[in-house]
Amino acid sequence: MRDESTIVVLEGDQTGQELLDEALRMLAPDVIGAELELVRFDLSLESRRASQNGVVYEAAAAIRAHGLGLKAATVTPEERGDVGSPNRILREEIGGKVIVRTGRRIPGVAPLGGVHAPISIVRMAVGDAYGAHEWREGEGDEEVAFRTERIERRICRAVSEFAFRQAERTGAKVFGGPKYTVSPTYEGMLKEEMDAAAERHPEVGYEPQLIDATFALLLSSAGDPLVIPALNRDGDILSDLVLPLFGSIAGSESLLVAFEADFEPAAIMAEAAHGTAPSLQGKNVANPMAMILAGAALLAHAGEPAQQSGRAIREACLEAVASGARTADLGGDLGTTEFTDEVISRVRAKLEVWATL
Repeated sequence: MRDESTIVVLEGDQTGQELLDEALRMLAPDVIGAELELVRFDLSLESRRASQNGVVYEAAAAIRAHGLGLKAATVTPEERGDVGSPNRILREEIGGKVIVRTGRRIPGVAPLGGVHAPISIVRMAVGDAYGAHEWREGEGDEEVAFRTERIERRICRAVSEFAFRQAERTGAKVFGGPKYTVSPTYEGMLKEEMDAAAERHPEVGYEPQLIDATFALLLSSAGDPLVIPALNRDGDILSDLVLPLFGSIAGSESLLVAFEADFEPAAIMAEAAHGTAPSLQGKNVANPMAMILAGAALLAHAGEPAQQSGRAIREACLEAVASGARTADLGGDLGTTEFTDEVISRVRAKLEVWATL
């Protein structure tokens, strides 16, 4: 059972840490009207190197224990033998099965191709092309590369069930799917679980498509909210396509979800969908919206009154942008801290009004 009053904070690098600090300002008791305990771990590159990733394992254990984590963007070094990406360790140690990224329209930002309704990508967090065993045999023109991949039925079931529950909550339809005709044994396993979930949720619209058709039909399906279940690699690529369709990824948070036996979330780690943006560090110009929304997403899974505060933060962010309060990337003139100040003011006012009703 989650500890609904504690959030594990995973500090990061460069602009990623600066934006995390802005998101944490939103979670102050005098803003959201709830007292949260923040348990902090330093996941900066320097700290990960000093501990040989020990701090990453400690952070993952804390998220497993408390249930909610908020992560800043971190640097992944390119050198072989270095500490690598903390995300892989976190996914494995937390037991994350699903990664959810939702693209949504930001007021005043023109989407591409007429896309307006939200699109959520629900992808495997482990397995498939990532972590596959690879090797080569032969030399010269006769050299051949091999790769062995694997997916698990329980992961396919988690992706499918979460996708249908997400669609049920948001009034969306489940759309897309893997290339199950070409790969009925491997990719067909996900399609089998999608079909089974559709039978368990007959009230949810269901339109399975092959993955190539999914890409082709995204724009022509622009009028409907969509939830797209996907294999790990397919979902990674889909996310990189779908989020920019809305004109900016500033309104998109990313969730890693681990489950109880009944597919209710056991642990959730939220982060922004963007990276560390080193060129923006220290300039007070980066957009904190995605990190703020990541924090709001965690509050939706906390106890009352934090859940109501999460809704207030989401609405306040979008209302601020709609009113013209924007950072430079969205065509405005506010700095990072000024945008956060604007959202904080709106959240306080919104919660005060709600309390009187």
